[in-house]
Amino acid sequence: MNAFFAIVFASLLSRLGYQMARSPVLPTFAADLGALPELIGVVVAASTVTGVFFKLPAGALSDVLGRKRMMVLGALFFALPPFLYPLVHDAWSLIALRFVHGFATAIFSPVASAYVASLADTGRGARLGWFSSANDIGGTAGPLIGGFVLYFTASYAVTYLTVGVLGVLTFIVVLLLPDVDRAAAREAKSFAARAAEFRQGVAEVFRTPPILVAAGIEAVMYLGYGAFLGFLPIYAKNAGLNDAQIAIVLGAQLAVAMAAKPITGRVSDRLGRIPIIVIGLLLCAGALPLIFRSESLTAFGLGASLLGLGVGAVTPVTNALIADLASARRLGAAMGVFGTIWDIGEAAGPMIAGFLIGGLGYAGTFDVLAAVTVAAAVGVMALVRDPKTAAVDRDGV
Repeated sequence: MNAFFAIVFASLLSRLGYQMARSPVLPTFAADLGALPELIGVVVAASTVTGVFFKLPAGALSDVLGRKRMMVLGALFFALPPFLYPLVHDAWSLIALRFVHGFATAIFSPVASAYVASLADTGRGARLGWFSSANDIGGTAGPLIGGFVLYFTASYAVTYLTVGVLGVLTFIVVLLLPDVDRAAAREAKSFAARAAEFRQGVAEVFRTPPILVAAGIEAVMYLGYGAFLGFLPIYAKNAGLNDAQIAIVLGAQLAVAMAAKPITGRVSDRLGRIPIIVIGLLLCAGALPLIFRSESLTAFGLGASLLGLGVGAVTPVTNALIADLASARRLGAAMGVFGTIWDIGEAAGPMIAGFLIGGLGYAGTFDVLAAVTVAAAVGVMALVRDPKTAAVDRDGV
């Protein structure tokens, strides 16, 4: 339990600082450096691109080199790059620094998930639920604190130095984490042996189609969820809501998701992963068309809460499902695949929605995204056998 609480605290700190650096500070920083809107989009996306390319190898390397060793490396990228932001004076340098800063979550996130999943087989869903909720708390508080620091100091340098301090604290906590890897992971091995083990780990994950399907579930959910985050403010403002009311709607969605994640994770430990995931996907599919037909604050709030419940059911349980499907030796590679595919879905959602809205309008666009989500729910029932149910069948319970 000490290891679990420590990694949850480290992850919360890391997410808090990382999101402080990202929103709402980063777009305004880029604009003040003279970046046009198109280039600001590249600035914001640069760190996500790092995750797309490096989460898989980082996760797989943690299977070979050990979880703690890789998390320490990831924590270094939380601690050091923020102190370089005050030295940036043009948009292209900012893009390069954002790409480097992206190594923090690209390395740390999948390995931390694998670390939590590997603590014990029992109660895995509940632990991952609490872990995900802690990340959400950091992700929510980060932009708020970043905005307040920038507002009261009027200084990007002070804001990013604060991010750096949080990164250093994250690094210290990670250094103090207990090393829970198997002894075999710490054995002295030649470079060739480690390289072969790395290749075998990646190949084993890709030879397990249910892992790819389970990762795809999260990506499909994030197609709709990412589009929701990108276009709700615009649609809601057109419907007559003010900025404060829009913040309430987004806050309701996030609050329900954070509250639901530990509960849905624990329920999935008892009832199985697939039923909870399917219910969560169907809740998301039902919520999206409702939200983008809403005209009052009450309707927006109810729809957003329903979406939060769906997201809170899918995310931690999908993590647990992937951990169940992967062998203990390949948890890092499996979480790396999960993170990579998740990032692709998160990045693609707003872009796909942007193209569709021009031709179909908001309601039609989110009807399409809802239909894709329903198809994913059907697909997971057809293509993935629930490891929890299979275990019960084998035991004859």
